[in-house]
Amino acid sequence: MAAQDFNVLYVDDEEHNLISFAATFRKEYNVYTAKSASEGIDLMHKVNIHLVITDQRMPEMTGIQFLEKINPEFPDTIRIILTGFSDIGVIIEAINSGRVFRYITKPWDENDLRMTIENAKQLYELQHQLQVLLQGVHPESSRICFEFPGHKSVLYNLQLMKLHILYR
Repeated sequence: MAAQDFNVLYVDDEEHNLISFAATFRKEYNVYTAKSASEGIDLMHKVNIHLVITDQRMPEMTGIQFLEKINPEFPDTIRIILTGFSDIGVIIEAINSGRVFRYITKPWDENDLRMTIENAKQLYELQHQLQVLLQGVHPESSRICFEFPGHKSVLYNLQLMKLHILYR
């Protein structure tokens, strides 16, 4: 998947953050922005979003609540949370339970965020490749694999193995 084919949604209630993110990454990815969780959900029903990046502290619902809400309907979407506050315990619990791929602290560092987005893109591609392979083996096996709660860590390990082989 070419970078320009990768759809990224950034949700933040602070408009200047949305503008800054879009200006920084619009040449590399298809960037969509939303000012609220509900606006983000509406957009996800219209566009196939591969990666969601959301702020943790928003008025309508927290970033974690937003990601939990979209997870059942969009389970293959990679999820990243941004936080500038000390609610790290909640974020770590969300990561450990597989609901969040990574968290980034605010203000975000452009290079760090770029690398994280690239890692998320690679993970998304690996998930898609695994689904295709499993469909070839048995049509029901991809559904079973992706209902298994630990599938994110399995896919992450597959990603690490692939990277290890590529850079050996």
